[in-house]
Amino acid sequence: MNPSSADPEFQPRDPLVPLQRDDTKFFAGKIAFCQYFAVAVFLFLISGFWDLQIQNPELYNERAERNRIRALPVPAPRGKILDRDGRVIVDNHSSYTLILSRETLKRTNLKPIVDGLDLDYDDLITRLNRFDRSRPKYEPITLKSEMTPADIAFVESHRDPEFFPEMEIIRAQRRLYPRGGFAAHLIGYTGEVSESELDLPEFARYDQGDVIGKAGIERQYNDLLHGVDGQRRAVVDNRGRERQLIAMKEAVAGRNLQLTIDLDIQAVAELVMQDRVGSIVALDPRNGEVLAMVSRPAYDPNKFAFRIRNADWKELVNNPYNPLLNRSTQAQFAPGSTFKPIMALAGLEMGTIDDNWSVRCSGGASFFGHYHKCWVKRGHGTISLINGIVHSCDVFFYNLGNKLGIDSIAQYAEMTGLGRRTGIDLPHEEAGLVPSTKWKVRTFRQKWYPGETISVSIGQGALTVTPLQLAHAIGGLAVGGNWYKPHLVRTEKPEPPRHVDLNPENVRKVIDAMFGVVNLGGTGIRARIPGIEVCGKTGSAQLVSNEFLKGKKPGQEAFKDNAWFVGFAPRKDPEIVVVALYEHAEHGQLAAGLVRDIMKVYFDKQARVAPSRIALAQVSQPGAKAPAQ
Repeated sequence: MNPSSADPEFQPRDPLVPLQRDDTKFFAGKIAFCQYFAVAVFLFLISGFWDLQIQNPELYNERAERNRIRALPVPAPRGKILDRDGRVIVDNHSSYTLILSRETLKRTNLKPIVDGLDLDYDDLITRLNRFDRSRPKYEPITLKSEMTPADIAFVESHRDPEFFPEMEIIRAQRRLYPRGGFAAHLIGYTGEVSESELDLPEFARYDQGDVIGKAGIERQYNDLLHGVDGQRRAVVDNRGRERQLIAMKEAVAGRNLQLTIDLDIQAVAELVMQDRVGSIVALDPRNGEVLAMVSRPAYDPNKFAFRIRNADWKELVNNPYNPLLNRSTQAQFAPGSTFKPIMALAGLEMGTIDDNWSVRCSGGASFFGHYHKCWVKRGHGTISLINGIVHSCDVFFYNLGNKLGIDSIAQYAEMTGLGRRTGIDLPHEEAGLVPSTKWKVRTFRQKWYPGETISVSIGQGALTVTPLQLAHAIGGLAVGGNWYKPHLVRTEKPEPPRHVDLNPENVRKVIDAMFGVVNLGGTGIRARIPGIEVCGKTGSAQLVSNEFLKGKKPGQEAFKDNAWFVGFAPRKDPEIVVVALYEHAEHGQLAAGLVRDIMKVYFDKQARVAPSRIALAQVSQPGAKAPAQ
């Protein structure tokens, strides 16, 4: 349709007429815009060239090099942990570990990756964010250790540039711990260092993603066991496949660590504590070497080897028996009657009593308006020091404690090492508690009442010890006043002992009484071993008061007394001291049987080893002949 016919006022422009001023301005603005845009693009390119070629050439050269050369870590194997005879307790095994390149990572790939590898998505996101805040982008993150064949097949089938090129498999040495929680609290476990641990001075040289010792020996001697990681550098193609190895820096393995633990004794201790709650500690009182240390219930350190699953962790922390607690060094309970030998020593050393001093036990006694029962309802009759310990008469020690006073009791308890850490080479040891007048004023702003001393006299009240402390205290007493620091790593020369001058005659009287506990019809007869002079003391320690128990249903596990036994052998020049804590077993004689089993394996082994040593000594002498077979 012709526009002129539709609009009578429409007049076509004559092409010979010059453009109007408005049209000229329009086209001039377009030209100026294009000019400015071209200048901006030019300046942008110039700035990029300046940054690339002049200001930061090293940075971009490094990035370009990393696109061609791939650097993979070579984790160092941790040192092995051996027993005193060189037998392996903790080893390493070769496994495959998946690492994730954060430079090439696409966040949209994370969900299918975690689904394919059965990982926790939220946990991975948290770790990635933590790494992004603290570590350079070129450092990879460990995604999964101990890969299964199915995991490896998934990675190999998806490591193409079209899928998940950020995944890479490396070989690593992972911890292999004994099964069934064997020596778990003693050995500890390893895991990825946390942010809070990185703030500690002991882990200052480690970085995010490093695997460190988290508990036990693994933590205490982490720097020795850790080793130095290596690195593998290789040329890769555009599909991430390795074409040429450029350089290889070998990893340096950590140092092996030889413990004082005897695997034979440890194995028996683990066996006798199976399905029980408590602890066993065996020491050599002549040098402080720990021969065995068991805490039950235990956990499986293999679950912690890199990162424990949330479900496994919740199961451990929600367990009412607290399997993560090392009862040998951290459980603090009243020692009960195992404290009585220390009470006897205090009375003899201070001259408060002698071995002829006696009291009348009719089943209980009144002190400061309160009646205190003896564990034997009919009483022990007239009883003196030796029989007071042999038959564990409470009334005898009530009277002795009343004569001594709390501060004298505290003085001798602390002298034997109670109320403070032993200094064993394990983290997080607890100190226990020895009450005194100063302690009560400092803690409660109250004075000490003499009636409170009566309970402490029989190892109750505010007095608490750990199994390790009790073994250390009685062991030092048994060898005449030399307290060696307990230790777990073998050394050529132990630290000098802490020595206290004790009257040898007083020490002998206490030891003779402890011999009677086991061998002369005392409360610890279950610890007797024919041919071995075992000395010991039973203990039954209340967890709650008798008043609290009124109205409670009998047999409730949580309110039953703890059973203790501490023993050493032989009577002269003791070689081993063993403490057993059997929680909620009520009677110390039940713990005595556990100690007997430990001592028996020790002396049976000594009997087997001794002839071999004699034969070896004979052969090593010049001109000696080998013994007849």
